[in-house]
Amino acid sequence: MTNRSMMMQTMTMQSTQAIRRWRPAAIVTLAATAALTALTMAPPANAAARPARSTETVAPRDAGEPLMAIVSIKSQHVTIYDADGWILRAPVSSGTTGRETPAGVFTVLQKDKDHHSNLYDDAWMPNMLRITWSGIALHGGPLPGYAASHGCVRMPYGFAEKLFDKVRIGMRVIIAPHDTEPVELSHPTLFVPKSEAIAAAPARAETLARAADEAARTALEAKSAAAAAAREAAPLTASLRKLNGLKTRADAEFARAEKALDAAKTDEAKARAEELKQKAAARVAELQTQLDTAETNAKSKLDAAAAAQDAAKAAEAKRADAGKAAREAKLALAPVSVFISRTTQRLYVRRGFEAVLEVPLTIRNPDKPIGTHVFTAVARAGGGLRWTAVTIDSGDNAQGALDRISIPQDALDRIAPTAFPRSSLIISDEPLNRETNDRTEFVAALHNQPQGGLAMRRTPANVRVARGNGWDDSGFTRWRGNQSYYQRRQGWWW
Repeated sequence: MTNRSMMMQTMTMQSTQAIRRWRPAAIVTLAATAALTALTMAPPANAAARPARSTETVAPRDAGEPLMAIVSIKSQHVTIYDADGWILRAPVSSGTTGRETPAGVFTVLQKDKDHHSNLYDDAWMPNMLRITWSGIALHGGPLPGYAASHGCVRMPYGFAEKLFDKVRIGMRVIIAPHDTEPVELSHPTLFVPKSEAIAAAPARAETLARAADEAARTALEAKSAAAAAAREAAPLTASLRKLNGLKTRADAEFARAEKALDAAKTDEAKARAEELKQKAAARVAELQTQLDTAETNAKSKLDAAAAAQDAAKAAEAKRADAGKAAREAKLALAPVSVFISRTTQRLYVRRGFEAVLEVPLTIRNPDKPIGTHVFTAVARAGGGLRWTAVTIDSGDNAQGALDRISIPQDALDRIAPTAFPRSSLIISDEPLNRETNDRTEFVAALHNQPQGGLAMRRTPANVRVARGNGWDDSGFTRWRGNQSYYQRRQGWWW
């Protein structure tokens, strides 16, 4: 045996003796740790079928302001677009099985540079771009190369940081089950603004804002005058109320005296009843004289108080009308967003997250799927707008979807004249999702795709949930407090 062989044999014997000295519990612990490590590091069973991770890329041109983000669940990547095409791309990690990131149409609702989750043990979610108030967001996070989140879209830490400052509240976020991208198109249904309306909009908003301020001041002054008149008339009102009360009781006493007189049988009883009746009649006459005098003396002040109250009500109505007009004029300076649902056969309009219009409309062949399409006005083009379309669900193509809708002319007259870049039109088979409320734009989730990451969350209790007018109890998701229960419509579960 060589020296090397002897050395190896000695080392083997030492190792064997060392292993024998280990306690059984230590061996079990080591085995459990190894198993847990393997489980933690192992990708899901279907990870091998997923595309390989892509790298972060930047378009070889100067980038404009981001208009939309498109997340592909299939390819596990996100692409950011400006008016001229893609500008940034990066891999992502979406929700795992049971907590899937919902496919659909969203917008950025909130930005938080250093967000920590209130759902998952204070987990760090840097450069968070919230897209639902129940907790779905895009944020920086670890990317294992496959879907691994609780429903959010994780982006590379550095990419999320670079993107954060570029994105504004209201940027469109489209989460698609497959790969898709914007394509340019034109169609007569797409809004064509009027240059004179756009030019006049700022001045009109300023004029109406001043008018609203003046109406508010007038209403406040009228309210103060009405309060002063009411305070001055209050003692007179109290005095009249007291006299009326005394007169009512005197009338009742007189009625009882008359009844007693009618019931009297003896001369003595009749005389006593007659005396009581005379006293009651005198009291009634005296109080009536006092009441007439008090009403005459108080009339001018009571009339002045009533007139001041009427003036205050009229001024408040004018203030409300002026405020509404000013608010609508200000909203006309923001891009318009329109959602058309085949399910509800209605058109919804929002500007700056505020609902401004909802009307029924006609969709040809209403029983035929139309798909989900997002049309975005990306830039001005001559006297009109340049539009792109993104399709994320099967049905008609984008052109065919536009061919099937007929927007009422009066609604179009309110929408089109001041349509700016970033304005959008969404056509979908879906109704508005339960996440749509008074602090969001439109939210639509595809019913035929997994929504585990959305379904497991509760809508915040302090927001109003959108319900389309005319829906029956079998046609929308209903809410009781923080708990939801789902209703069935046309064979679909929302």
